[in-house]
Amino acid sequence: MALDSGNYLSRHLPAALILVGVGAGGALWLAPQGSGGDTPVRVRDGASVSVYRSMTEAVEGAPHWLHTVLELASEASVALLALTLVVVWALAVRRRDAPVVAGTMMIGVGTVGAYALSEGLKLLVYQERPCRALTDAAAVAPCPELGDWSFPSNHTTLAVGAAVGLAVLRPRLAALVLPLGLAAAVLRVAVGVHYPHDVLAGTVLGACFAVAALLMFAPAATRLVAPLLARLGGGSPAVPEGGRPLNR
Repeated sequence: MALDSGNYLSRHLPAALILVGVGAGGALWLAPQGSGGDTPVRVRDGASVSVYRSMTEAVEGAPHWLHTVLELASEASVALLALTLVVVWALAVRRRDAPVVAGTMMIGVGTVGAYALSEGLKLLVYQERPCRALTDAAAVAPCPELGDWSFPSNHTTLAVGAAVGLAVLRPRLAALVLPLGLAAAVLRVAVGVHYPHDVLAGTVLGACFAVAALLMFAPAATRLVAPLLARLGGGSPAVPEGGRPLNR
Protein backbone atom coordinates (compact mmCIF):
# COMPACT_ATOMS: atom_id res chain seq x y z
CA MET A 1 0.00 0.00 0.00
CA ALA A 2 2.18 2.85 -1.26
CA LEU A 3 1.55 6.19 0.35
CA ASP A 4 2.45 8.36 -2.62
CA SER A 5 0.80 6.49 -5.49
CA GLY A 6 -1.27 8.79 -7.71
CA ASN A 7 -4.47 6.75 -7.60
CA TYR A 8 -4.22 5.86 -3.91
CA LEU A 9 -7.30 7.81 -2.84
CA SER A 10 -9.52 6.43 -5.59
CA ARG A 11 -8.51 2.88 -4.66
CA HIS A 12 -8.92 3.22 -0.91
CA LEU A 13 -11.71 5.77 -0.53
CA PRO A 14 -14.49 3.14 -0.75
CA ALA A 15 -12.88 1.06 2.02
CA ALA A 16 -12.44 4.15 4.19
CA LEU A 17 -16.07 5.19 3.71
CA ILE A 18 -17.21 1.66 4.55
CA LEU A 19 -15.18 1.82 7.77
CA VAL A 20 -16.78 5.13 8.70
CA GLY A 21 -20.20 3.64 8.03
CA VAL A 22 -19.42 0.52 10.04
CA GLY A 23 -18.12 2.60 12.94
CA ALA A 24 -21.09 4.95 13.11
CA GLY A 25 -23.68 2.30 12.23
CA GLY A 26 -22.24 -0.23 14.64
CA ALA A 27 -22.34 2.24 17.50
CA LEU A 28 -25.96 3.13 16.74
CA TRP A 29 -26.90 -0.56 16.52
CA LEU A 30 -25.43 -1.13 19.99
CA ALA A 31 -27.43 1.73 21.49
CA PRO A 32 -30.01 0.54 24.03
CA GLN A 33 -33.72 0.39 23.27
CA GLY A 34 -35.62 3.52 24.17
CA SER A 35 -32.80 5.85 23.13
CA GLY A 36 -33.64 9.24 21.68
CA GLY A 37 -36.43 10.13 24.08
CA ASP A 38 -36.68 12.98 26.55
CA THR A 39 -35.85 10.89 29.62
CA PRO A 40 -32.64 9.00 30.44
CA VAL A 41 -32.47 5.32 29.50
CA ARG A 42 -31.78 2.99 32.41
CA VAL A 43 -30.55 -0.43 31.31
CA ARG A 44 -31.38 -2.93 34.05
CA ASP A 45 -31.50 -6.32 32.31
CA GLY A 46 -30.05 -8.23 29.38
CA ALA A 47 -26.72 -9.82 28.47
CA SER A 48 -24.74 -6.60 28.93
CA VAL A 49 -26.05 -6.18 32.47
CA SER A 50 -25.25 -9.81 33.30
CA VAL A 51 -21.65 -9.42 32.15
CA TYR A 52 -21.39 -6.13 34.00
CA ARG A 53 -22.56 -7.68 37.25
CA SER A 54 -20.20 -10.64 36.90
CA MET A 55 -17.17 -8.43 36.33
CA THR A 56 -17.91 -5.88 39.04
CA GLU A 57 -18.72 -8.58 41.60
CA ALA A 58 -15.40 -10.28 40.86
CA VAL A 59 -13.54 -7.00 41.38
CA GLU A 60 -15.50 -6.21 44.54
CA GLY A 61 -14.24 -9.44 46.11
CA ALA A 62 -10.61 -8.51 45.45
CA PRO A 63 -8.37 -6.76 48.04
CA HIS A 64 -9.02 -3.05 48.49
CA TRP A 65 -5.56 -2.10 47.19
CA LEU A 66 -6.41 -3.83 43.91
CA HIS A 67 -9.50 -1.64 43.58
CA THR A 68 -7.24 1.42 43.62
CA VAL A 69 -4.83 -0.14 41.12
CA LEU A 70 -7.63 -0.99 38.69
CA GLU A 71 -9.16 2.45 38.97
CA LEU A 72 -5.81 4.12 38.27
CA ALA A 73 -5.06 1.67 35.45
CA SER A 74 -8.40 2.53 33.85
CA GLU A 75 -7.18 6.09 33.35
CA ALA A 76 -3.49 5.30 32.85
CA SER A 77 -4.06 2.93 29.92
CA VAL A 78 -5.54 5.78 27.87
CA ALA A 79 -2.70 8.12 28.85
CA LEU A 80 -0.07 5.51 27.97
CA LEU A 81 -1.53 5.03 24.50
CA ALA A 82 -1.63 8.78 23.92
CA LEU A 83 1.99 9.01 25.08
CA THR A 84 2.99 6.16 22.78
CA LEU A 85 1.42 7.95 19.83
CA VAL A 86 3.32 11.14 20.68
CA VAL A 87 6.62 9.25 21.11
CA VAL A 88 6.22 7.49 17.75
CA TRP A 89 5.50 10.87 16.15
CA ALA A 90 8.50 12.54 17.81
CA LEU A 91 10.90 9.75 16.81
CA ALA A 92 9.62 9.90 13.25
CA VAL A 93 10.17 13.68 13.18
CA ARG A 94 13.72 13.11 14.40
CA ARG A 95 14.33 10.58 11.61
CA ARG A 96 12.49 12.82 9.14
CA ASP A 97 10.23 9.86 8.34
CA ALA A 98 7.38 11.65 6.57
CA PRO A 99 4.97 8.68 6.20
CA VAL A 100 5.10 7.86 9.91
CA VAL A 101 4.85 11.51 10.97
CA ALA A 102 1.80 11.92 8.74
CA GLY A 103 0.38 8.58 9.83
CA THR A 104 0.51 9.39 13.53
CA MET A 105 -1.13 12.74 12.85
CA MET A 106 -3.95 11.08 10.92
CA ILE A 107 -4.45 8.53 13.70
CA GLY A 108 -4.94 11.52 15.97
CA VAL A 109 -7.41 13.09 13.53
CA GLY A 110 -9.42 9.87 13.21
CA THR A 111 -9.44 9.25 16.95
CA VAL A 112 -10.54 12.80 17.74
CA GLY A 113 -13.25 12.49 15.08
CA ALA A 114 -14.49 9.28 16.71
CA TYR A 115 -14.43 11.00 20.11
CA ALA A 116 -16.50 13.90 18.76
CA LEU A 117 -19.08 11.46 17.39
CA SER A 118 -19.15 9.59 20.70
CA GLU A 119 -19.89 12.85 22.48
CA GLY A 120 -22.73 13.49 20.06
CA LEU A 121 -24.13 10.02 20.66
CA LYS A 122 -24.11 10.61 24.41
CA LEU A 123 -26.40 13.60 23.90
CA LEU A 124 -28.62 11.55 21.60
CA VAL A 125 -28.87 8.33 23.61
CA TYR A 126 -29.17 9.66 27.20
CA GLN A 127 -28.13 6.38 28.81
CA GLU A 128 -27.64 6.48 32.59
CA ARG A 129 -24.42 5.09 34.05
CA PRO A 130 -24.72 1.50 35.33
CA CYS A 131 -23.36 2.59 38.71
CA ARG A 132 -26.45 4.81 39.00
CA ALA A 133 -29.04 2.66 37.19
CA LEU A 134 -28.12 -0.56 39.02
CA THR A 135 -28.17 0.62 42.62
CA ASP A 136 -27.63 -2.89 43.98
CA ALA A 137 -24.55 -3.59 41.83
CA ALA A 138 -20.93 -3.20 42.92
CA ALA A 139 -18.72 -0.39 41.58
CA VAL A 140 -15.23 0.42 42.83
CA ALA A 141 -14.80 3.74 41.00
CA PRO A 142 -16.78 6.87 41.93
CA CYS A 143 -19.85 7.18 39.75
CA PRO A 144 -19.60 10.13 37.33
CA GLU A 145 -21.93 13.03 38.02
CA LEU A 146 -25.54 13.04 36.88
CA GLY A 147 -25.77 14.00 33.21
CA ASP A 148 -22.42 12.41 32.32
CA TRP A 149 -24.02 9.78 30.12
CA SER A 150 -22.66 6.28 29.69
CA PHE A 151 -23.10 5.37 26.00
CA PRO A 152 -20.66 5.10 24.32
CA SER A 153 -17.42 4.98 26.31
CA ASN A 154 -15.21 7.97 25.46
CA HIS A 155 -12.19 6.40 27.18
CA THR A 156 -12.52 3.29 25.05
CA THR A 157 -13.01 5.30 21.86
CA LEU A 158 -9.76 7.19 22.44
CA ALA A 159 -7.76 4.19 23.63
CA VAL A 160 -8.82 1.78 20.88
CA GLY A 161 -8.50 4.44 18.18
CA ALA A 162 -4.88 5.09 19.15
CA ALA A 163 -4.11 1.38 19.65
CA VAL A 164 -5.55 0.10 16.38
CA GLY A 165 -4.17 3.02 14.41
CA LEU A 166 -0.66 2.42 15.77
CA ALA A 167 -0.94 -1.32 15.15
CA VAL A 168 -1.81 -0.65 11.49
CA LEU A 169 0.87 2.01 11.03
CA ARG A 170 3.61 0.19 12.93
CA PRO A 171 2.75 -3.54 13.29
CA ARG A 172 5.81 -4.10 15.48
CA LEU A 173 3.99 -2.14 18.19
CA ALA A 174 0.84 -4.26 18.01
CA ALA A 175 1.89 -6.56 20.85
CA LEU A 176 2.20 -3.50 23.10
CA VAL A 177 -0.65 -1.23 22.05
CA LEU A 178 -3.47 -3.69 21.35
CA PRO A 179 -3.40 -5.22 24.87
CA LEU A 180 -3.38 -1.69 26.28
CA GLY A 181 -6.43 -0.80 24.19
CA LEU A 182 -8.20 -3.96 25.32
CA ALA A 183 -7.30 -3.26 28.95
CA ALA A 184 -8.70 0.26 28.71
CA ALA A 185 -12.03 -1.13 27.50
CA VAL A 186 -12.27 -3.99 29.99
CA LEU A 187 -11.30 -1.83 32.96
CA ARG A 188 -14.07 0.68 32.28
CA VAL A 189 -16.53 -2.16 32.90
CA ALA A 190 -14.59 -3.75 35.74
CA VAL A 191 -14.49 -0.56 37.83
CA GLY A 192 -18.22 -0.08 37.34
CA VAL A 193 -18.61 3.02 35.17
CA HIS A 194 -19.65 1.44 31.85
CA TYR A 195 -21.68 -1.44 30.48
CA PRO A 196 -20.02 -3.88 28.05
CA HIS A 197 -22.12 -2.50 25.16
CA ASP A 198 -20.73 0.98 25.93
CA VAL A 199 -17.16 -0.16 25.44
CA LEU A 200 -18.05 -2.25 22.39
CA ALA A 201 -19.50 0.86 20.76
CA GLY A 202 -16.38 2.85 21.67
CA THR A 203 -14.19 0.08 20.26
CA VAL A 204 -16.00 0.06 16.92
CA LEU A 205 -15.94 3.85 16.66
CA GLY A 206 -12.29 4.28 17.59
CA ALA A 207 -10.92 1.44 15.46
CA CYS A 208 -12.92 2.23 12.33
CA PHE A 209 -12.35 5.98 12.35
CA ALA A 210 -8.60 5.74 13.06
CA VAL A 211 -8.00 3.32 10.19
CA ALA A 212 -10.32 5.26 7.86
CA ALA A 213 -8.34 8.45 8.51
CA LEU A 214 -5.12 6.63 7.66
CA LEU A 215 -6.57 5.30 4.42
CA MET A 216 -8.07 8.61 3.29
CA PHE A 217 -5.61 11.25 4.42
CA ALA A 218 -2.16 9.74 5.11
CA PRO A 219 -0.86 10.04 1.50
CA ALA A 220 -1.84 13.71 1.17
CA ALA A 221 -0.55 14.45 4.66
CA THR A 222 2.77 12.80 3.78
CA ARG A 223 3.20 15.08 0.77
CA LEU A 224 2.52 18.12 2.96
CA VAL A 225 4.80 17.01 5.78
CA ALA A 226 7.77 15.93 3.66
CA PRO A 227 8.99 19.44 2.65
CA LEU A 228 8.59 20.68 6.21
CA LEU A 229 10.77 17.85 7.49
CA ALA A 230 13.30 18.58 4.74
CA ARG A 231 13.59 22.17 5.99
CA LEU A 232 14.13 20.98 9.54
CA GLY A 233 16.87 18.59 8.53
CA GLY A 234 18.41 20.51 5.68
CA GLY A 235 17.95 17.69 3.21
CA SER A 236 15.48 15.28 1.68
CA PRO A 237 13.05 13.54 4.06
CA ALA A 238 12.94 9.79 4.36
CA VAL A 239 10.41 9.09 1.59
CA PRO A 240 11.72 6.61 -1.01
CA GLU A 241 10.85 7.41 -4.63
CA GLY A 242 8.77 4.26 -4.96
CA GLY A 243 6.67 5.02 -1.88
CA ARG A 244 6.62 3.34 1.50
CA PRO A 245 4.11 0.87 2.81
CA LEU A 246 1.66 2.13 5.39
CA ASN A 247 2.09 -0.95 7.58
CA ARG A 248 5.63 -2.11 8.12
